[in-house]
Parts: sequence; C-alpha cells; structure tokens
Amino acid sequence: MGNESSKAPKGSSGKSGGGVASTLGLRSGPSQSTVQRHIENARKSRILQLKGCGLKSMPPALNELYEVIRNLELSQNKIKELPLEIGCFTALKQLHLSENVLTHLPDEIGSLKNLEILNLQSNKLSSLPDSIVGCTSLKTLNLSSNSFTRFPVPTCHLMSLETLNLAQNTIEELPDDVSSINASELNLNQNRLNFLNADALTKAPHLKILRVEEN
Repeated sequence: MGNESSKAPKGSSGKSGGGVASTLGLRSGPSQSTVQRHIENARKSRILQLKGCGLKSMPPALNELYEVIRNLELSQNKIKELPLEIGCFTALKQLHLSENVLTHLPDEIGSLKNLEILNLQSNKLSSLPDSIVGCTSLKTLNLSSNSFTRFPVPTCHLMSLETLNLAQNTIEELPDDVSSINASELNLNQNRLNFLNADALTKAPHLKILRVEEN
C-alpha cells in the first residue's frame, strides 16, 4: 500500500507534477557539487529525488528549497533523524522516507500544513509526536514495517486522513481513540492483535476498509 513517487531512469529525466524530476542515482553518496546541481534543477521542477544515495542525513543544501520543493524523495538511504528545519518545508505535498533508520520524528513535522502523502515504511519508529495532527492536509500515511507496539493515537486526529497503513508492526490492541479516526482505509495486517475493539471501530465515521490478516 506504500506510496512511492515516480522514478526517472538513471541519467535521464522523468516528468511528474508538471516538472522534470531532479534525480541522483549515486549509491556511494553524492558529492556536494552534484547535490547543488540537482537542487538548482529542482527550483524549477519543485521535485527532488535523492533515493538510494547512501545519505546519513538530509543535506544542509536542501534548506535552499524551503519554500519551493513540493515532492521530496529520500527513500532507501541511512537517515537516522530529520533536522528541525524539516518544518520549514512548507510547500511540501509529498515526503518519501521509506527504508531509512528513523527512530523518531521531530515535533516540527506538524508544521507541514500542505503535506498530503507521508511515506515512512520500513524505518524504526515506535511512536509519533502529538504535533503531527498539525499536518491538516495529510491524506496518506504509510507506517508499515516499523516498531510500533501500540497504535499511534495521534493518527486518530488527522482531519484529512484517508489511508493509514500500519501493517507489519507488533500492535496488540486498538485504543478507544480509534473511534475518531477519519481514514476510510486502515491496514493492520501482520500485527499481534488479540481482539478488535469493535465498539470503537464501528463508530469510526468514514472507515470502509479494515485489513487485519495474519494477526
């Protein structure tokens, strides 16, 4: 159920969102000049792909794109934490961080008012900051293959949420707060649920699809 941004072949350009994606295919880690060159291209396309570059952190040079970048692809890297400056990327609509080693998100993530897609699949997250409710435009949240042992309650208060993927975690029970979840699709496949909180689930106003296989 993950939402991956479109990829351009190495050495070529791909179109997405009306612009040409700026792509790095350097798995050994991009040089500063290479990052800078692609950042310049991203000023026009508003799309920057740094997938599989061996990055351990977000390049500081990305700060030049605070109010410009709309789609940021940082999947398949080795990023351990996001800088506090992530909250300054106020134009972001898509943020892809799957297959990194994130253990937490900064409170500043809640400043991304325009964010619609957040892909955090295959990290090491076990909780979410309460501030994430500030992501008032967030529609798709992928938290599959992380380290959640408890259902992340802040997700129940995301006002625009449509799809929540929590598959392949170790969640054992659902809190009463799930009655407030706005998502129409909830994926809880491959967790450790002993029982479903049916009373709460039936009160969820928009829930239509519930996946609970292999629990």
